[in-house]
Amino acid sequence: MPRHRRFAALALGATLLGAAVGAEPPAQSPQGDWTTQGGEDVVRIEPCGEALCGHIVGIVRAPGEPIPTDSHRASQCGLLLIDNERPEGRGAWLGHVIDPRNGRVYKAKLWVDDKGDLRLHGFIAIPLFGRTQTWRRFTGHVDSLCQVSGSGL
Repeated sequence: MPRHRRFAALALGATLLGAAVGAEPPAQSPQGDWTTQGGEDVVRIEPCGEALCGHIVGIVRAPGEPIPTDSHRASQCGLLLIDNERPEGRGAWLGHVIDPRNGRVYKAKLWVDDKGDLRLHGFIAIPLFGRTQTWRRFTGHVDSLCQVSGSGL
């Protein structure tokens, strides 16, 4: 084998071996149903166009209790809570979170941690000025009226 081809083959082999050894396992997707930190809501994160969005699909409430409303007095059932989350790299997604109590929009970073929990860090301007919530996968059931049942909370 000519010298330049042998060098090219060795370089390619070293690059592929380095990529395989240093490769990180694929990050877990934030898609799915999640119980919010307070355990009162279930949020479904799913694709919306080229991004991810999250809507409230379940609300824990007593039988006959009305569905809570947002700052515009609209039902929180189906409310867009997480918007325009796009991959940022290293398994994180960056977009926006909406506070249903006052309608304020904050930047939000999402990632799934080593335990399989969703971490949502909402912040203003820079991540230093924010806070992080931990959400757990929801395994129960929600009906068409946002009523939650099952042991998924």
